[in-house]
Amino acid sequence: MGILRCIKSDYEIYENQALECLVAIERADCKKIKAYHKKNKGKKPLPSELIAGYKFVNDEEFDSLKIDFSEACQFEIKDLVKV
Repeated sequence: MGILRCIKSDYEIYENQALECLVAIERADCKKIKAYHKKNKGKKPLPSELIAGYKFVNDEEFDSLKIDFSEACQFEIKDLVKV
């Protein structure tokens, strides 16, 4: 039996609750999200901070979701929840 290897993606998937869409964030930028949540834990209202990412779009050819790399967007960290 062959060995299955875990191949890590360069992106992590988050859900933007305000826009109700999936977002791909680079792994290097995910550290900023973790630091933001740790720094602002328990604060109400959360301060506004932006991070770059890519939206997921529907691929009609394969009837699935894919990352749209044509345009990078800015998202508020307080709206992002890890999937």
